[in-house]
Parts: sequence; C-alpha cells; structure tokens
Amino acid sequence: MTQARGDLVFEDDFDAPSLDLSAWSPHYLPQWSSRAASAATYQLADSCLTLSIPDSQGLWCAGDHKPDLRVSGIQSGNYSGPVGSTIGQQPYREGLVVREEQHPFRGWTPNGGYVELRAKADIAPGSMVSLWMVGLEEQPDQCGEICVMEVFGDTVVPGESAAVGMGLKTIRDPAVPQDFQAVPLPIDLREFHTYAVVWSGGEATFSVDGTAIRTCHGAPTYPLQLMLAVFDFPEQSDGRLVPSFTVDRIRGWAIAEELVA
Repeated sequence: MTQARGDLVFEDDFDAPSLDLSAWSPHYLPQWSSRAASAATYQLADSCLTLSIPDSQGLWCAGDHKPDLRVSGIQSGNYSGPVGSTIGQQPYREGLVVREEQHPFRGWTPNGGYVELRAKADIAPGSMVSLWMVGLEEQPDQCGEICVMEVFGDTVVPGESAAVGMGLKTIRDPAVPQDFQAVPLPIDLREFHTYAVVWSGGEATFSVDGTAIRTCHGAPTYPLQLMLAVFDFPEQSDGRLVPSFTVDRIRGWAIAEELVA
C-alpha cells in the first residue's frame, strides 16, 4: 500500500485583502502575554502573506522569556485556561501562568494528511523561520510537535544553501520520540520553495520541492494546529536586516490509500 493525496481539505493562497480570521489568529501564544503584546506584523500583497519583524516591534514576554525574543506569527488554533492557571499551549518554562485567558479557537486543525507550504525567507544570523504543528493541549499530554521546516539564519549561505530542520519533537508527550534533524540542502532560502509533510498512522515523511528527505515514526495521532512564524533574537542580531517570511500558499489534503501492483 502507498499513500496518495485524496481530497483538498484546506487552502489559503492569501489572495484576499485581509487575513482569514476564521482560519488564522495573528497572535503568537497570546496566553503567556496578551493579544496586544503578541500581535504579528504582517501584510498581504501580490497574493502573498509576509510576516516581518521591524525595529519598532517589541519583545515577546519581555522580562520573562530568555533569551530576548521578538516574533511575528500566525496560528490555526489557540487554547488556554483562566488567568493564573498553568493551562496553555507550549509553555516555555516550568510554572508559567496564563496572563490573558484565550477563548478556544479552531481554524484548520488536521489529524493526518498532506500539508504543504510554499514560501521564501530573508533572514540573517540571529533570526529564524518555521512552520510547525502542535497539539491543542486540551489534554495535557497531547502536545507533541511535527516540525515541517525550521531554518536558523546562521545556517544559511546566501544564494547557495541552508540547513532545513524537520522531524518530531517530544515536547511533553512521552509517546512522541525526539527525532529532529537539520539537513543541509542546496537551496536559496530567498527563493520560493515547497516544504511538505505527509502524515498518517503515526508516520511522517518530510520533503522539500517534491523530494523526500526523511521519515519519522511515532508522530502524534491527535489533531494539531499550524504555527507559522519568523523570529528574531536581538542579543544575537546585528539589526541591519528586517527578518521576513513570505508565504505564497498553505494547502492540505486528506490521505487516500491505493494498491500498487
């Protein structure tokens, strides 16, 4: 049996004049700060979404998150407990408490399928971009991660190559193995490339521009939300470049199985 694409179940080509707020929240893990303090800087133009971090953008969770971090991101789900509780997605340290309660939000939260991103980025040492998928954490153990792509600027040789991270991250789910690798690839990150994962039955196969790179076993078997972001670490950055992540499209297909003779 081999896996093949079935029905197209999600598509955002960013053609609309505004972000589709039924699919995306333009706030990065706002429960640990606030919606105002976690708002992304982004624009929609030329059928693309561009996330960026201008000099004027403040720190995320200033005074608490170490190292200092700035981020512009969108996510297709969100969940938290009440203010003062420790219930929330992707806490970055033990004992972190909710500062602003978030209403449950569900955009596209797939449980398997084929997920595809076509994007380009302009980053330098001290910045990074990523598309990853994480559990909703309505049940605490359902927090494993499938990282479709992750690139740090200090691995990029402009116009020549980049180390593209892909794989599984345990986070706090003991059922998901830590199986993540940054793979050097001969790609120009400033040009559009297609990053994808086919994910079914606990197996995840990652590809770039249609070429399978690696396969991981033990992937989450519960719904995941998409997280798409550009990050900047001011202590490591020289500040001469505004990091940006330009997304042409995100699409998702169900998986169909077919016999191979």
